[in-house]
Amino acid sequence: MCPGSSSSSLCLCLCSSRTQENFTVPGAAAGEMAGEAFGAVMRLENLLRMGMFWTLAVIYSYAQLLHQKLFRSGIIFSRSPRIAPDGARLVCIVTGASSGIGRATAEALAVHGYHVILAGRARTRLLEVVWAIRRKHDNVSLEALELDLCSVGSILSFVDQVKSMLQASQGSKALQLLVNNAGILAGSSRCTETGSDSMITSNYLGPYLLTQHLLPHFHQGHPRARIVNVTSFTHRCVRAGIVDEKQLARGSLANFPLHKSWYSLAQVYENSKFCLLLFTYELHRRFHDGTDSFKLSVMAADPGIVRTNIMRELPSSLVSFTYFVLSILRLLQDPSDGSKAVLDAALAPEDVSGEYFFGGNGRTVRSSALSYDKVLAKQIWRLSNSICQRAMENEEQ
Repeated sequence: MCPGSSSSSLCLCLCSSRTQENFTVPGAAAGEMAGEAFGAVMRLENLLRMGMFWTLAVIYSYAQLLHQKLFRSGIIFSRSPRIAPDGARLVCIVTGASSGIGRATAEALAVHGYHVILAGRARTRLLEVVWAIRRKHDNVSLEALELDLCSVGSILSFVDQVKSMLQASQGSKALQLLVNNAGILAGSSRCTETGSDSMITSNYLGPYLLTQHLLPHFHQGHPRARIVNVTSFTHRCVRAGIVDEKQLARGSLANFPLHKSWYSLAQVYENSKFCLLLFTYELHRRFHDGTDSFKLSVMAADPGIVRTNIMRELPSSLVSFTYFVLSILRLLQDPSDGSKAVLDAALAPEDVSGEYFFGGNGRTVRSSALSYDKVLAKQIWRLSNSICQRAMENEEQ
């Protein structure tokens, strides 16, 4: 049984490397999933969080930008070109690159001269994106690799493929940039092969494990290696309390449990993005401000509200209405606009680190006060490491 689910709820345990795009369920099961998603969204808590709290959170971020403009208090970071070591081409990895922000980011970085590895669960869709970008631009360098962030085996296989590619290049390619962009907004409760909630795994635990295993393979020297974690303004809604390993695996960070009879999808999504932000700042403290000889630049990027397929599991009528209202409020962006904050973070001067990019044009804002909690960040790091270590041990058995 998936953490946080009840005996009456539908839980899909993904115990193989099949991708969500290729995974089909019988019509009755699909209907049950759609019904559960509708029921979960229509719960008062989820409606309040998604309809009110999330809107206020993004407005607060824009208010910070307005304050900076009025009082000229903000710092704008210009994008700087990356010059590769002699005879080498810089490599970047973009997860969730088959559509939306990931696709727009991958295309822009390829135009900037990177060899871009597009990572995602459906390789056929990634190849379609590669061909589409090549038709638009000459002399771009791209490749597609399959990656399922809910599967430990898939993550380790992906890292091995990247390692083999770098070794085979004999120094002609250097891994300089990782963009952890992939994420989901699950409409129903289901668990991964490790027993963790699929949304906290896809949005946080998977990127955590991927990043940790890629660290030894980053280019050392100039330009400095960089990690960009794509987070969300929804992290501002998190009020964390006492956390243990079981709670984290379920996507809960509060000192009260998630509801047991229905899925708290809004809260789990907020928590997953908050954990990714804590991870960002802790990486910054350890590998940029710390004493480690390997120096790394780490950024958070918040695209804002973007019209993508992240809400594909939610009722289509509700999604259409949501986009309509957000369009009226002038808060909805297309993926090319949403990717601007990600690109600002990726291409900021190499000595910049630990910033939260939002709003495009090189602008940054402050994230929530709780996101700078060093004690909590270390605690989440330790718990995440424990969960991932046990998952790897199970994979080896």
